[in-house]
Amino acid sequence: MISSKPRKKRKELYTAPLHLRRKLMSATLKKELRKEFGRRSLPVRTGDKVKVMRGSYAGLTGKVREVDLKNYKVYIEEITREKVDGTKVHVPIHPSNLMIIDPDMSDRMRQKIIERSGGKVREELKEKEEVKEEKKEKKEGITCPVCKKSFGTKDEMQAHLTKEHKDYTR
Repeated sequence: MISSKPRKKRKELYTAPLHLRRKLMSATLKKELRKEFGRRSLPVRTGDKVKVMRGSYAGLTGKVREVDLKNYKVYIEEITREKVDGTKVHVPIHPSNLMIIDPDMSDRMRQKIIERSGGKVREELKEKEEVKEEKKEKKEGITCPVCKKSFGTKDEMQAHLTKEHKDYTR
């Protein structure tokens, strides 16, 4: 049942499960990004570069440090407040007061969400993702447990073990 009563809307907000809270934590996109992605807003994620649009910190930009789904707040790296004892704490800001300037597109699922809604993910972002995957594949080379020599595949390492270290058993 859909209601317009404020009491029921507040209860719905306070008792929402996490998968719905994530969508409620959306921030508006920059105009260029709106055209590019074919969307008006995106859920805020850690790593996004955002600009504060309302409140006493309006105009400041920074990277999202943490997203608090329980309290519907976002913490930005550059925005801090000094406590009485001198320690610095990050200021919580509601995502409706933010604008996403540069979204973190390293997550494939986020790219799929944008493509599904009719938008296009920048080609350079896709290329960066492919380069990262290639580097991971190169780094994930298998090493010999005896002499620590690295090999491209498991078969090459097995051949090396039987040839060089005949007495080696796992």
